[in-house]
Amino acid sequence: MENTENTQNIPESLIHIKNDDSDLLDAYSKTVIDVVKKASNAVVHISVKRSGHPQKQNQQNQKTDPLATGSGFLISSDGYVVTNHHVIENAVEILVTTHEGIENKAELIGHDAATDLAVLKIFNGRFHPVSFADSDKLQAGQLAIAIGNPFGFQHTVTAGVVSALGRTLRTQSGRLIDDVIQTDAALNPGNSGGPLMDSSGRVIGVNTAVIRMAQGLCFAVSSNLAQFITSKIITEGKVKRAFLGIVGQTINLTARMVSYNKLEKPTGVYVTEIVSTGKSYNSELFAGDIIIGFNDKPVGSIDDLHKLLDEKTIGLRLQMTVLRGGIATNITVIPAEMNV
Repeated sequence: MENTENTQNIPESLIHIKNDDSDLLDAYSKTVIDVVKKASNAVVHISVKRSGHPQKQNQQNQKTDPLATGSGFLISSDGYVVTNHHVIENAVEILVTTHEGIENKAELIGHDAATDLAVLKIFNGRFHPVSFADSDKLQAGQLAIAIGNPFGFQHTVTAGVVSALGRTLRTQSGRLIDDVIQTDAALNPGNSGGPLMDSSGRVIGVNTAVIRMAQGLCFAVSSNLAQFITSKIITEGKVKRAFLGIVGQTINLTARMVSYNKLEKPTGVYVTEIVSTGKSYNSELFAGDIIIGFNDKPVGSIDDLHKLLDEKTIGLRLQMTVLRGGIATNITVIPAEMNV
């Protein structure tokens, strides 16, 4: 006699719960599968031959080898590829392999150590680019899908959530990247330069670091910052930027602060540290200030400030507006040119 499951004594509500769980799992799986189908053709494998420098440890305790691999992704139909600066650092030859298995000797268009980003160009193959999402709209807890080529294995996929926003990460150059995304989507060294995707298959970040000796601490450069930096590299060959010598993070403002000061944006940049460089003038700024305006333009995030600190502001005496004790206060700053 066949063994059949007896459901006569099981409450109907429990049967519904069981079926609902199955549906939820299928929906989650389908979302990840759809994103991989949409984006995996844009992900490339990068192999780098380095100049004969000895191995060294970077800030994430990863060795920089004479021969290294990483990931990247296509952002245009004419072959522009985004990856990490540390993937192609000291490269004498960069080989990019597309999803079709076509190997290209890549041209290095430019790189920016300050944000750990680089742009390459390849010429052979069929290119299926992905698009950037608006990272200012990200929320902690939403789905994050990482696609890359760890250790040379093609199209490895991991999924998790956006764990936190507005983190600060130190690059190999010693500079800090602000407004970094933290995710628990598992990353390996070969994932560096690959895309972090949302549930619609758009890029929300560029995977850049794994913290050793810590579980679930993986980081990505936000898509808004990545899009701004890569467009500068493509059009100008490099990112010429001003800097103020501060460390900060994007924070939410209280409704009272926004209403009392009649602010355009509900967020600002909280200054956590002032660095005396001898080049920029920032002595009127204090740790604890919240930057809400610069050069007569509203500032609501680190990305806003990065965009406003362009080459046109270098050496100019400019007005900055900060919240100090909850009240808008105007001060003077003079940005200097950042040498990377």
